[in-house]
Amino acid sequence: MDFRALRRLVTVSLAVSAAGMSASPAFAARVENPVAVFGGIDKITGRTYTFNAYVGETVQFGRLQVTPRVCYSRDETEEQQIDAFVQVDKVSLQNDVNRIFSGWMFADSPALNAVQDPIYDVWLTDCVQQADVPTP
Repeated sequence: MDFRALRRLVTVSLAVSAAGMSASPAFAARVENPVAVFGGIDKITGRTYTFNAYVGETVQFGRLQVTPRVCYSRDETEEQQIDAFVQVDKVSLQNDVNRIFSGWMFADSPALNAVQDPIYDVWLTDCVQQADVPTP
């Protein structure tokens, strides 16, 4: 192999490796928020509601008990992606409590993992640092 071919090979290899390093995915830092904001609908009355729940605290919405475990957003320099791990229990007329949902909710895809009950629907709308509701 002559010198020109070797130099061309090294130049191409360096360009390919530099392109590969810059194309590696950059992960946005998650921001942990203390308050999850939910939307809900009472299908009997047709009313929609917005309510806040502190992470780790349970909020009663009709006969549903909503408990966010974590609530993440991205910092202000990134495109927002709001997600939360939520557990929802349903209280029966006999006061039996049954878990009907335990999983991730995504604010940008509310229909993906919204809780759908014959009477109530609940979905995540936002994660925030503070709320008008007093701290538990």
